[in-house]
Amino acid sequence: MVVGADALRMAECSEPDCENVAAVRLYVPWDADRNVCTAHARALVQQDGVVAEPLDGAEDDWS
Repeated sequence: MVVGADALRMAECSEPDCENVAAVRLYVPWDADRNVCTAHARALVQQDGVVAEPLDGAEDDWS
């Protein structure tokens, strides 16, 4: 069983049809916070009010 930070690190991106590893936590004012891959984070963080935070231990998944 995976717990704590390892569970977040090993989770898949929460965006539909994406199987990449989640590496970023997005705080979205008008929607639920979510963990996404770096590709989705780059696109979604361009929206006003969205804040990105790297997930602990996800350094290897940044590309």
